[in-house]
Amino acid sequence: MAPHSSSSHVFLLSIALLSMSCFSLSPLILPIGKDPKTLLFYSQVSIGTPRHNMDLVIDLGGPIVWYDCNTHYNSSSYHPVSCDSKQCPSGSFCSGCNGPFKPGCSNNTCGANILNPFANAIFTGDTGEDALTIAGTKVSGLLTGCTDSQGFTGEPRVLQGLPPSAKGIIGLARTQLALPTQISSLFKLSRRFSLCLTSSNKYGLGNLYIGASPRSTVKNVDVSKIMQRTSIIVNPVSTAPISSEGEASYEYFIDVKSIKIGGKALNLKTPLLSIDKKGNGGTKLSTMDPFTKLHSTIYKPLVREFMKQASDKKMKKVQSIAPFEACYDFKSLGRTKTGFDAPTIDLVLGNGVQWTIYGGNSMVLVKKNVACLGVVDGGKNAMTAVVIGAHQLEENLLEFDLVSNKLGFSNSLHLHNAMCSQLRI
Repeated sequence: MAPHSSSSHVFLLSIALLSMSCFSLSPLILPIGKDPKTLLFYSQVSIGTPRHNMDLVIDLGGPIVWYDCNTHYNSSSYHPVSCDSKQCPSGSFCSGCNGPFKPGCSNNTCGANILNPFANAIFTGDTGEDALTIAGTKVSGLLTGCTDSQGFTGEPRVLQGLPPSAKGIIGLARTQLALPTQISSLFKLSRRFSLCLTSSNKYGLGNLYIGASPRSTVKNVDVSKIMQRTSIIVNPVSTAPISSEGEASYEYFIDVKSIKIGGKALNLKTPLLSIDKKGNGGTKLSTMDPFTKLHSTIYKPLVREFMKQASDKKMKKVQSIAPFEACYDFKSLGRTKTGFDAPTIDLVLGNGVQWTIYGGNSMVLVKKNVACLGVVDGGKNAMTAVVIGAHQLEENLLEFDLVSNKLGFSNSLHLHNAMCSQLRI
């Protein structure tokens, strides 16, 4: 099992009530921190009876909420979902256990596929119902996956690649068992959520908002007036490591038509910006990829044009630092309110909508005196052409409307002298 260390930022799920209706809570707010070593994002939740405080990693493309229920974990409020229950997702396997009853060890139990993108493996677990403690109140009915990390001796660790304090993953994908879908159903909230990732915990925590969106910043900027919207599109072919034939992807894709560097359109001699019949190509959002990952046929011309324009800006190139290619002397970079003064990267979407990535999101400070363009080469065999990574999402407010299938985005909040930690409901 991965070693446990206490988080330097201890926080629990909290909720804000905008109405006193007994039928709903609105919205639910999860504070989100950033782990400085893995660059992953996490929230601390309290599960079970007695309460077990756990850091769970935020996975925008994760299908379920799952946690490690090893031999040190127990809960009197845990109830396994039986194989013949209506709560058991169609196609699930049925699991059993020879040991004494406890979370993760029961018979005739609806199985759960436990996915950790860093483990390069699929783990088995149980689907169960347990108490989720929110601001001191137990919320019943949340279905989670539970697996024993100590049961995989000699196999890839189920917690591999996660921060040392993390004990599982909160999935936010377009599935019935993802956290936003379940919370919206349990508390009769609107089927939408917003995500704002902090660039550093020292600037304050980011947040996940379920059922509503921030309305303003501390400086009274009307958030609705700075949002742009584009369609969330469906990749007809699953991008998950395990799926059924004909199953669509549950991850979040957007339709990027073209890419510009410093206002100049790239001449991309590839159809990969569009998704083909086999599910190849397209653009998706990811919180599990720290940096944007591009298919080689897109990466090479993008970096080439970026370096050309960086030279025009008198940015002094230095030796590359893996996994980045375009690296520059920190002292040669100018500053703007959005970070380093680097060539902008524009993702051109439908209906004239444009997502602009400024220097604060495109550049990464990799050493005290070196900053690099934070995109990596995904190779020639990458299934998805553009994976927008977490660094490029930081200090951007994202709104996911699961009814209209629309994504709202603010571009850098620094344009409005704001940060994720300063948003207000």
